[in-house]
Amino acid sequence: MQTILKTQQAELSNFIGGKKMSSQTERWQEVISPIDGKLLASVPMSTRADLELAVAAAKSALPTWSKMPIKERVQVFFRYKKLLEDNMQSLTALICSENGKTEDEARAEIEKSIELTEFACAMPQLVAGEVLEVSRGVECRTERYPVGIVGCIVPFNFPAMVPNWTIPNALVLGNVMIMKPSEKVPLTLMRLAELLQEAGLPDGVLNLVQGDRDIVEAICQHPAIEAVSFVGSTKAAKNVYRQSTAHLKRCLALGGAKNHLIVLPDAHPEMTASNIVASMSGCAGQRCMAASAMISVGQTDHIIELVCAEARKIVAGDNLGAVISAESQKRIEKYITDAEKQGASILVDGRKTVVKGKEGGFYVGPTVIDYVKPDMAIAQEEIFGPVIAIIRTQDMDEALAIENANPYGNAAAVFTQNGGWARYIMERAESGMIGVNIGVPVPREPFSFGGWNESRFGTGDITGKSSIEFWTKLKKITTKWNPTSRTGWMS
Repeated sequence: MQTILKTQQAELSNFIGGKKMSSQTERWQEVISPIDGKLLASVPMSTRADLELAVAAAKSALPTWSKMPIKERVQVFFRYKKLLEDNMQSLTALICSENGKTEDEARAEIEKSIELTEFACAMPQLVAGEVLEVSRGVECRTERYPVGIVGCIVPFNFPAMVPNWTIPNALVLGNVMIMKPSEKVPLTLMRLAELLQEAGLPDGVLNLVQGDRDIVEAICQHPAIEAVSFVGSTKAAKNVYRQSTAHLKRCLALGGAKNHLIVLPDAHPEMTASNIVASMSGCAGQRCMAASAMISVGQTDHIIELVCAEARKIVAGDNLGAVISAESQKRIEKYITDAEKQGASILVDGRKTVVKGKEGGFYVGPTVIDYVKPDMAIAQEEIFGPVIAIIRTQDMDEALAIENANPYGNAAAVFTQNGGWARYIMERAESGMIGVNIGVPVPREPFSFGGWNESRFGTGDITGKSSIEFWTKLKKITTKWNPTSRTGWMS
Protein backbone atom coordinates (compact mmCIF):
# COMPACT_ATOMS: atom_id res chain seq x y z
CA MET A 1 0.00 0.00 0.00
CA GLN A 2 1.06 3.59 -0.56
CA THR A 3 2.12 5.96 2.17
CA ILE A 4 0.68 9.46 1.93
CA LEU A 5 2.70 12.16 3.61
CA LYS A 6 0.47 14.00 6.04
CA THR A 7 1.36 17.63 5.53
CA GLN A 8 -0.57 20.82 5.96
CA GLN A 9 -0.96 23.12 2.99
CA ALA A 10 1.98 25.47 2.82
CA GLU A 11 3.19 28.28 0.62
CA LEU A 12 6.51 27.22 -0.81
CA SER A 13 9.40 29.59 -1.32
CA ASN A 14 12.56 29.76 -3.35
CA PHE A 15 15.86 28.60 -1.88
CA ILE A 16 18.50 31.23 -2.58
CA GLY A 17 21.84 31.80 -0.92
CA GLY A 18 21.16 29.12 1.66
CA LYS A 19 17.85 30.64 2.77
CA LYS A 20 14.18 30.16 1.99
CA MET A 21 13.20 33.34 0.20
CA SER A 22 9.73 34.54 -0.70
CA SER A 23 9.09 35.16 -4.36
CA GLN A 24 8.15 38.57 -5.71
CA THR A 25 5.44 37.03 -7.86
CA GLU A 26 1.69 37.46 -7.73
CA ARG A 27 1.13 34.15 -9.54
CA TRP A 28 0.84 30.88 -7.64
CA GLN A 29 0.03 27.29 -8.59
CA GLU A 30 -1.49 24.55 -6.47
CA VAL A 31 0.44 21.35 -5.78
CA ILE A 32 -2.10 18.51 -5.86
CA SER A 33 -1.45 14.96 -4.64
CA PRO A 34 -2.25 12.54 -7.50
CA ILE A 35 -3.05 9.86 -4.95
CA ASP A 36 -6.23 11.44 -3.63
CA GLY A 37 -6.54 14.86 -5.26
CA LYS A 38 -5.83 16.75 -2.04
CA LEU A 39 -4.09 20.10 -1.96
CA LEU A 40 -0.54 19.85 -0.61
CA ALA A 41 0.90 23.31 -1.11
CA SER A 42 1.02 26.40 -3.26
CA VAL A 43 4.13 27.13 -5.29
CA PRO A 44 5.16 30.56 -6.63
CA MET A 45 5.63 31.22 -10.32
CA SER A 46 8.80 33.22 -9.77
CA THR A 47 9.83 36.32 -11.69
CA ARG A 48 13.03 37.33 -13.46
CA ALA A 49 13.78 39.49 -10.44
CA ASP A 50 13.82 36.28 -8.34
CA LEU A 51 16.21 34.72 -10.83
CA GLU A 52 18.53 37.72 -10.53
CA LEU A 53 18.75 37.11 -6.78
CA ALA A 54 19.69 33.49 -7.42
CA VAL A 55 22.31 34.47 -9.98
CA ALA A 56 23.80 36.98 -7.54
CA ALA A 57 23.98 34.30 -4.82
CA ALA A 58 25.61 31.84 -7.23
CA LYS A 59 28.15 34.46 -8.39
CA SER A 60 29.08 35.17 -4.79
CA ALA A 61 29.59 31.46 -4.02
CA LEU A 62 31.47 30.53 -7.20
CA PRO A 63 35.01 31.83 -6.45
CA THR A 64 35.40 30.03 -3.13
CA TRP A 65 33.62 26.81 -4.14
CA SER A 66 35.34 26.46 -7.53
CA LYS A 67 38.81 27.00 -6.01
CA MET A 68 38.25 24.51 -3.21
CA PRO A 69 40.19 21.28 -3.87
CA ILE A 70 37.93 18.59 -5.25
CA LYS A 71 38.94 16.31 -2.38
CA GLU A 72 37.30 18.84 -0.04
CA ARG A 73 34.21 19.44 -2.18
CA VAL A 74 33.52 15.74 -2.33
CA GLN A 75 33.32 15.50 1.48
CA VAL A 76 29.98 17.32 1.34
CA PHE A 77 28.60 14.54 -0.79
CA PHE A 78 29.89 11.76 1.42
CA ARG A 79 27.80 13.38 4.17
CA TYR A 80 24.87 13.93 1.79
CA LYS A 81 24.86 10.23 0.89
CA LYS A 82 24.57 9.35 4.58
CA LEU A 83 21.71 11.82 5.02
CA LEU A 84 19.84 10.27 2.07
CA GLU A 85 20.19 6.89 3.77
CA ASP A 86 19.09 8.26 7.15
CA ASN A 87 16.05 10.03 5.64
CA MET A 88 14.96 7.21 3.36
CA GLN A 89 11.55 6.76 4.95
CA SER A 90 10.52 10.43 5.02
CA LEU A 91 11.80 11.09 1.49
CA THR A 92 9.92 8.03 0.24
CA ALA A 93 6.69 9.32 1.80
CA LEU A 94 7.25 12.77 0.30
CA ILE A 95 7.72 11.40 -3.22
CA CYS A 96 4.62 9.20 -2.87
CA SER A 97 2.55 12.14 -1.72
CA GLU A 98 3.40 14.64 -4.43
CA ASN A 99 4.15 12.30 -7.35
CA GLY A 100 1.82 9.34 -6.76
CA LYS A 101 4.41 6.56 -6.95
CA THR A 102 4.19 3.35 -4.98
CA GLU A 103 6.40 3.07 -1.91
CA ASP A 104 8.75 0.66 -3.66
CA GLU A 105 9.14 3.02 -6.63
CA ALA A 106 9.74 6.04 -4.42
CA ARG A 107 12.29 4.18 -2.34
CA ALA A 108 14.05 3.08 -5.54
CA GLU A 109 14.42 6.77 -6.47
CA ILE A 110 16.31 7.45 -3.27
CA GLU A 111 18.41 4.33 -3.70
CA LYS A 112 19.34 5.47 -7.21
CA SER A 113 20.10 8.96 -5.86
CA ILE A 114 22.50 7.34 -3.40
CA GLU A 115 24.21 5.48 -6.24
CA LEU A 116 24.53 8.71 -8.24
CA THR A 117 26.07 10.41 -5.22
CA GLU A 118 28.49 7.52 -4.72
CA PHE A 119 29.67 8.00 -8.30
CA ALA A 120 30.22 11.71 -7.73
CA CYS A 121 32.29 10.88 -4.66
CA ALA A 122 34.65 8.99 -6.98
CA MET A 123 35.24 12.06 -9.16
CA PRO A 124 38.71 12.81 -7.74
CA GLN A 125 39.88 9.52 -9.23
CA LEU A 126 38.19 10.19 -12.59
CA VAL A 127 39.26 13.75 -13.36
CA ALA A 128 42.92 13.64 -12.50
CA GLY A 129 44.83 15.50 -15.21
CA GLU A 130 47.26 13.91 -17.64
CA VAL A 131 50.92 14.84 -18.10
CA LEU A 132 53.39 13.74 -20.76
CA GLU A 133 56.88 14.78 -21.81
CA VAL A 134 56.19 15.48 -25.47
CA SER A 135 59.72 16.62 -26.32
CA ARG A 136 62.97 16.72 -24.37
CA GLY A 137 62.38 19.20 -21.53
CA VAL A 138 58.80 20.00 -22.67
CA GLU A 139 55.70 18.76 -20.87
CA CYS A 140 52.03 18.94 -21.84
CA ARG A 141 49.35 18.50 -19.21
CA THR A 142 45.58 18.84 -18.90
CA GLU A 143 43.47 20.22 -16.06
CA ARG A 144 39.70 20.43 -15.73
CA TYR A 145 37.92 23.57 -14.60
CA PRO A 146 34.23 24.12 -13.78
CA VAL A 147 32.00 25.78 -16.34
CA GLY A 148 30.71 28.29 -13.76
CA ILE A 149 27.04 29.02 -13.09
CA VAL A 150 24.85 26.27 -14.53
CA GLY A 151 21.08 26.05 -14.85
CA CYS A 152 19.17 22.77 -14.48
CA ILE A 153 15.49 22.25 -15.32
CA VAL A 154 13.98 19.01 -14.03
CA PRO A 155 10.67 17.16 -14.64
CA PHE A 156 7.85 15.88 -12.45
CA ASN A 157 8.26 12.14 -12.95
CA PHE A 158 11.36 11.65 -10.77
CA PRO A 159 11.36 14.31 -8.03
CA ALA A 160 14.61 12.99 -6.46
CA MET A 161 16.46 10.93 -9.04
CA VAL A 162 16.62 13.35 -11.96
CA PRO A 163 17.83 16.29 -9.80
CA ASN A 164 20.54 13.93 -8.55
CA TRP A 165 21.53 13.19 -12.15
CA THR A 166 23.04 16.68 -12.12
CA ILE A 167 23.52 18.01 -8.57
CA PRO A 168 26.32 15.71 -7.32
CA ASN A 169 28.41 15.62 -10.51
CA ALA A 170 28.07 19.29 -11.43
CA LEU A 171 28.78 20.56 -7.92
CA VAL A 172 31.62 18.18 -7.11
CA LEU A 173 33.28 19.40 -10.31
CA GLY A 174 33.19 22.95 -8.93
CA ASN A 175 30.14 24.51 -10.56
CA VAL A 176 27.39 26.42 -8.80
CA MET A 177 23.80 25.78 -9.75
CA ILE A 178 20.38 27.33 -10.25
CA MET A 179 17.76 24.60 -10.47
CA LYS A 180 14.12 24.97 -11.43
CA PRO A 181 12.00 22.21 -9.86
CA SER A 182 8.87 20.96 -11.57
CA GLU A 183 5.98 23.06 -10.35
CA LYS A 184 4.02 19.80 -9.98
CA VAL A 185 6.46 18.20 -7.50
CA PRO A 186 8.50 20.92 -5.76
CA LEU A 187 8.45 19.51 -2.22
CA THR A 188 11.04 16.74 -2.56
CA LEU A 189 13.66 18.96 -4.14
CA MET A 190 13.28 21.57 -1.41
CA ARG A 191 13.96 18.83 1.14
CA LEU A 192 17.02 17.69 -0.81
CA ALA A 193 18.34 21.27 -0.73
CA GLU A 194 17.92 21.27 3.05
CA LEU A 195 19.82 17.99 3.35
CA LEU A 196 22.66 19.35 1.22
CA GLN A 197 22.85 22.40 3.46
CA GLU A 198 22.95 20.08 6.48
CA ALA A 199 25.76 18.18 4.75
CA GLY A 200 27.79 21.38 4.65
CA LEU A 201 27.18 22.71 1.14
CA PRO A 202 28.08 26.42 1.27
CA ASP A 203 25.33 28.98 0.79
CA GLY A 204 24.68 29.91 -2.82
CA VAL A 205 26.21 26.80 -4.38
CA LEU A 206 22.73 25.34 -4.99
CA ASN A 207 19.76 27.67 -5.51
CA LEU A 208 16.16 26.67 -6.26
CA VAL A 209 13.89 29.01 -8.21
CA GLN A 210 10.30 27.82 -8.44
CA GLY A 211 8.28 28.59 -11.52
CA ASP A 212 6.98 27.67 -14.93
CA ARG A 213 7.92 28.35 -18.54
CA ASP A 214 8.77 31.99 -17.83
CA ILE A 215 11.63 31.01 -15.52
CA VAL A 216 12.79 28.29 -17.92
CA GLU A 217 13.15 30.89 -20.66
CA ALA A 218 14.84 33.33 -18.29
CA ILE A 219 17.42 30.68 -17.38
CA CYS A 220 18.08 29.95 -21.05
CA GLN A 221 18.57 33.65 -21.80
CA HIS A 222 20.51 34.87 -18.75
CA PRO A 223 24.03 35.98 -19.76
CA ALA A 224 25.65 34.83 -16.50
CA ILE A 225 24.48 31.22 -16.84
CA GLU A 226 27.05 29.28 -18.84
CA ALA A 227 25.35 25.91 -19.32
CA VAL A 228 21.82 24.50 -19.16
CA SER A 229 20.61 20.93 -18.69
CA PHE A 230 16.98 19.95 -19.24
CA VAL A 231 14.87 16.81 -18.88
CA GLY A 232 11.28 16.75 -20.14
CA SER A 233 9.23 16.49 -23.31
CA THR A 234 10.83 16.69 -26.75
CA LYS A 235 8.86 19.82 -27.63
CA ALA A 236 10.17 21.62 -24.55
CA ALA A 237 13.67 20.17 -24.99
CA LYS A 238 13.89 21.63 -28.48
CA ASN A 239 12.82 25.03 -27.21
CA VAL A 240 15.34 24.96 -24.34
CA TYR A 241 18.14 23.85 -26.66
CA ARG A 242 17.38 26.51 -29.26
CA GLN A 243 17.14 29.32 -26.73
CA SER A 244 20.21 28.28 -24.76
CA THR A 245 22.47 27.84 -27.76
CA ALA A 246 21.14 31.04 -29.33
CA HIS A 247 22.44 32.77 -26.20
CA LEU A 248 25.83 31.03 -26.64
CA LYS A 249 25.47 28.49 -23.82
CA ARG A 250 26.33 24.84 -23.87
CA CYS A 251 23.13 22.81 -23.51
CA LEU A 252 22.11 19.20 -23.01
CA ALA A 253 18.35 18.73 -23.31
CA LEU A 254 16.79 15.28 -22.93
CA GLY A 255 13.38 14.82 -24.53
CA GLY A 256 10.70 12.19 -24.80
CA ALA A 257 10.70 8.59 -26.03
CA LYS A 258 8.76 5.90 -27.83
CA ASN A 259 10.46 2.72 -26.71
CA HIS A 260 9.87 -0.50 -28.64
CA LEU A 261 10.25 -4.01 -27.25
CA ILE A 262 10.79 -6.45 -30.13
CA VAL A 263 9.55 -9.93 -29.17
CA LEU A 264 10.53 -13.04 -31.11
CA PRO A 265 8.66 -16.37 -30.89
CA ASP A 266 11.61 -18.05 -29.14
CA ALA A 267 11.67 -15.53 -26.28
CA HIS A 268 11.42 -17.00 -22.77
CA PRO A 269 7.66 -16.62 -22.20
CA GLU A 270 7.47 -15.92 -18.45
CA MET A 271 10.54 -13.71 -18.29
CA THR A 272 9.44 -11.73 -21.34
CA ALA A 273 5.90 -11.18 -20.10
CA SER A 274 6.99 -10.06 -16.63
CA ASN A 275 9.60 -7.70 -18.09
CA ILE A 276 7.16 -6.14 -20.54
CA VAL A 277 4.51 -5.51 -17.89
CA ALA A 278 7.02 -4.16 -15.38
CA SER A 279 8.41 -1.83 -18.05
CA MET A 280 5.05 -0.47 -19.17
CA SER A 281 3.49 -0.13 -15.71
CA GLY A 282 6.42 0.90 -13.51
CA CYS A 283 6.03 4.49 -12.28
CA ALA A 284 2.59 4.33 -13.91
CA GLY A 285 4.35 4.43 -17.26
CA GLN A 286 5.56 7.97 -16.54
CA ARG A 287 9.21 7.50 -17.41
CA CYS A 288 11.17 7.94 -20.61
CA MET A 289 12.38 4.33 -20.39
CA ALA A 290 8.89 2.81 -20.22
CA ALA A 291 7.86 0.24 -22.80
CA SER A 292 5.29 1.91 -25.00
CA ALA A 293 5.06 -0.55 -27.89
CA MET A 294 5.60 -4.27 -28.23
CA ILE A 295 6.53 -5.33 -31.75
CA SER A 296 5.50 -8.93 -32.19
CA VAL A 297 7.56 -10.85 -34.77
CA GLY A 298 5.70 -13.87 -36.10
CA GLN A 299 3.68 -16.10 -33.79
CA THR A 300 3.84 -14.78 -30.23
CA ASP A 301 0.25 -15.31 -29.05
CA HIS A 302 1.49 -17.51 -26.19
CA ILE A 303 3.57 -14.59 -24.89
CA ILE A 304 0.79 -12.03 -25.40
CA GLU A 305 -1.54 -14.19 -23.28
CA LEU A 306 1.02 -14.14 -20.49
CA VAL A 307 1.44 -10.38 -20.85
CA CYS A 308 -2.29 -9.97 -20.28
CA ALA A 309 -2.21 -12.30 -17.29
CA GLU A 310 0.69 -10.36 -15.76
CA ALA A 311 -1.03 -7.04 -16.46
CA ARG A 312 -4.13 -8.17 -14.55
CA LYS A 313 -1.92 -8.67 -11.47
CA ILE A 314 -1.14 -4.94 -11.46
CA VAL A 315 -3.68 -3.18 -9.23
CA ALA A 316 -4.05 0.59 -9.03
CA GLY A 317 -3.51 1.91 -5.52
CA ASP A 318 -1.58 -1.23 -4.58
CA ASN A 319 1.32 -2.04 -6.91
CA LEU A 320 0.45 0.67 -9.45
CA GLY A 321 0.73 4.34 -8.64
CA ALA A 322 -1.27 7.31 -9.85
CA VAL A 323 -0.60 9.43 -12.92
CA ILE A 324 0.38 13.00 -12.17
CA SER A 325 -2.86 14.88 -12.89
CA ALA A 326 -6.45 14.71 -14.06
CA GLU A 327 -5.32 16.12 -17.40
CA SER A 328 -2.81 13.28 -17.83
CA GLN A 329 -5.46 10.74 -16.94
CA LYS A 330 -7.83 12.12 -19.59
CA ARG A 331 -5.09 12.30 -22.22
CA ILE A 332 -4.01 8.68 -21.67
CA GLU A 333 -7.58 7.40 -21.76
CA LYS A 334 -8.19 9.32 -25.00
CA TYR A 335 -5.27 7.51 -26.66
CA ILE A 336 -6.83 4.18 -25.65
CA THR A 337 -10.30 5.15 -26.87
CA ASP A 338 -9.02 6.51 -30.17
CA ALA A 339 -7.06 3.32 -30.82
CA GLU A 340 -10.17 1.26 -30.14
CA LYS A 341 -12.18 3.39 -32.58
CA GLN A 342 -9.50 2.85 -35.22
CA GLY A 343 -9.81 -0.94 -34.97
CA ALA A 344 -7.34 -1.96 -32.27
CA SER A 345 -8.40 -4.62 -29.77
CA ILE A 346 -8.36 -3.79 -26.05
CA LEU A 347 -7.20 -6.94 -24.25
CA VAL A 348 -6.80 -5.37 -20.81
CA ASP A 349 -8.63 -2.08 -20.20
CA GLY A 350 -7.42 0.39 -17.57
CA ARG A 351 -9.86 3.19 -18.28
CA LYS A 352 -12.19 4.53 -15.59
CA THR A 353 -10.04 3.13 -12.80
CA VAL A 354 -11.05 4.28 -9.33
CA VAL A 355 -9.28 3.36 -6.09
CA LYS A 356 -11.55 2.86 -3.13
CA GLY A 357 -10.96 5.48 -0.47
CA LYS A 358 -8.98 7.61 -2.93
CA GLU A 359 -11.74 8.53 -5.33
CA GLY A 360 -10.18 11.93 -5.90
CA GLY A 361 -6.96 10.42 -7.22
CA PHE A 362 -5.83 10.11 -10.82
CA TYR A 363 -5.45 6.51 -11.90
CA VAL A 364 -5.20 4.58 -15.15
CA GLY A 365 -5.06 0.82 -14.87
CA PRO A 366 -2.67 -1.36 -16.89
CA THR A 367 -3.79 -1.50 -20.50
CA VAL A 368 -2.84 -3.94 -23.25
CA ILE A 369 -3.91 -3.11 -26.81
CA ASP A 370 -3.48 -5.59 -29.68
CA TYR A 371 -3.57 -5.20 -33.47
CA VAL A 372 -2.29 -1.64 -33.36
CA LYS A 373 -1.26 -0.25 -36.75
CA PRO A 374 2.05 1.63 -37.04
CA ASP A 375 0.31 4.78 -38.28
CA MET A 376 -2.01 5.09 -35.25
CA ALA A 377 -1.29 7.89 -32.78
CA ILE A 378 -0.89 5.39 -29.95
CA ALA A 379 1.89 3.71 -31.96
CA GLN A 380 3.73 6.92 -32.76
CA GLU A 381 3.37 9.28 -29.81
CA GLU A 382 4.62 9.16 -26.24
CA ILE A 383 1.72 8.04 -24.01
CA PHE A 384 3.34 8.43 -20.58
CA GLY A 385 0.94 6.00 -18.98
CA PRO A 386 0.70 2.26 -18.15
CA VAL A 387 -0.21 1.27 -21.70
CA ILE A 388 1.41 -1.18 -24.11
CA ALA A 389 0.46 -1.19 -27.81
CA ILE A 390 1.12 -4.45 -29.68
CA ILE A 391 2.13 -4.12 -33.33
CA ARG A 392 2.28 -7.39 -35.28
CA THR A 393 4.95 -7.96 -37.92
CA GLN A 394 6.08 -10.87 -40.07
CA ASP A 395 9.86 -10.64 -39.78
CA MET A 396 12.73 -8.92 -38.02
CA ASP A 397 13.41 -6.36 -40.73
CA GLU A 398 9.80 -5.17 -40.66
CA ALA A 399 10.01 -4.83 -36.88
CA LEU A 400 13.31 -2.97 -37.11
CA ALA A 401 11.89 -0.62 -39.74
CA ILE A 402 9.06 0.35 -37.37
CA GLU A 403 11.52 0.95 -34.51
CA ASN A 404 13.82 3.09 -36.62
CA ALA A 405 11.04 5.07 -38.29
CA ASN A 406 9.97 6.71 -35.05
CA PRO A 407 11.69 10.06 -34.45
CA TYR A 408 12.75 9.25 -30.90
CA GLY A 409 15.81 7.23 -30.00
CA ASN A 410 15.89 6.70 -26.27
CA ALA A 411 15.67 2.94 -25.81
CA ALA A 412 14.82 -0.30 -27.56
CA ALA A 413 14.89 -3.92 -26.46
CA VAL A 414 14.76 -7.36 -28.02
CA PHE A 415 13.48 -10.52 -26.37
CA THR A 416 14.97 -13.70 -27.80
CA GLN A 417 17.15 -16.66 -26.88
CA ASN A 418 19.00 -16.35 -30.19
CA GLY A 419 22.27 -14.46 -29.79
CA GLY A 420 22.52 -13.79 -33.51
CA TRP A 421 19.16 -12.03 -33.64
CA ALA A 422 20.01 -10.12 -30.46
CA ARG A 423 23.22 -8.83 -32.07
CA TYR A 424 21.27 -7.96 -35.24
CA ILE A 425 19.04 -5.60 -33.24
CA MET A 426 21.85 -4.27 -31.05
CA GLU A 427 23.76 -3.13 -34.14
CA ARG A 428 20.84 -1.73 -36.14
CA ALA A 429 18.35 -0.19 -33.69
CA GLU A 430 18.52 3.62 -33.79
CA SER A 431 18.48 4.11 -30.03
CA GLY A 432 21.04 5.23 -27.48
CA MET A 433 20.21 2.48 -24.97
CA ILE A 434 19.56 -1.13 -25.96
CA GLY A 435 18.26 -4.02 -23.88
CA VAL A 436 18.45 -7.76 -24.50
CA ASN A 437 15.76 -9.53 -22.48
CA ILE A 438 15.57 -6.39 -20.31
CA GLY A 439 12.50 -4.17 -20.49
CA VAL A 440 14.10 -1.09 -18.90
CA PRO A 441 17.70 -0.95 -20.19
CA VAL A 442 18.90 1.84 -17.91
CA PRO A 443 22.70 1.80 -17.56
CA ARG A 444 24.09 1.75 -14.03
CA GLU A 445 26.90 4.02 -12.90
CA PRO A 446 29.54 4.64 -14.21
CA PHE A 447 27.81 4.03 -17.55
CA SER A 448 25.93 7.07 -18.74
CA PHE A 449 22.27 7.75 -19.48
CA GLY A 450 21.25 9.30 -22.79
CA GLY A 451 19.35 8.61 -25.99
CA TRP A 452 19.69 9.51 -29.66
CA ASN A 453 17.72 11.47 -32.25
CA GLU A 454 14.82 13.49 -30.82
CA SER A 455 15.35 12.04 -27.36
CA ARG A 456 18.48 14.15 -26.88
CA PHE A 457 19.68 17.55 -28.07
CA GLY A 458 23.32 18.40 -27.43
CA THR A 459 26.49 16.37 -27.08
CA GLY A 460 27.28 13.84 -24.39
CA ASP A 461 25.16 12.24 -21.70
CA ILE A 462 23.77 13.62 -18.47
CA THR A 463 25.18 11.02 -16.05
CA GLY A 464 28.22 8.80 -15.70
CA LYS A 465 31.66 9.46 -17.12
CA SER A 466 30.23 11.25 -20.16
CA SER A 467 28.83 14.00 -17.94
CA ILE A 468 32.34 15.16 -17.00
CA GLU A 469 32.80 16.71 -20.44
CA PHE A 470 29.59 18.71 -20.08
CA TRP A 471 30.27 20.04 -16.58
CA THR A 472 33.90 21.04 -17.11
CA LYS A 473 36.25 22.97 -19.39
CA LEU A 474 39.57 21.40 -20.36
CA LYS A 475 42.71 23.50 -20.02
CA LYS A 476 45.87 22.39 -21.85
CA ILE A 477 49.23 23.55 -20.47
CA THR A 478 52.64 23.27 -22.15
CA THR A 479 55.75 24.02 -20.06
CA LYS A 480 59.53 24.17 -20.48
CA TRP A 481 61.90 24.90 -17.61
CA ASN A 482 65.29 23.48 -18.60
CA PRO A 483 67.14 25.89 -20.94
CA THR A 484 70.00 23.41 -21.45
CA SER A 485 67.81 20.69 -22.94
CA ARG A 486 68.39 19.86 -26.56
CA THR A 487 65.77 21.68 -28.61
CA GLY A 488 63.60 20.30 -31.37
CA TRP A 489 60.72 21.51 -33.47
CA MET A 490 58.40 21.24 -30.43
CA SER A 491 60.63 23.48 -28.26
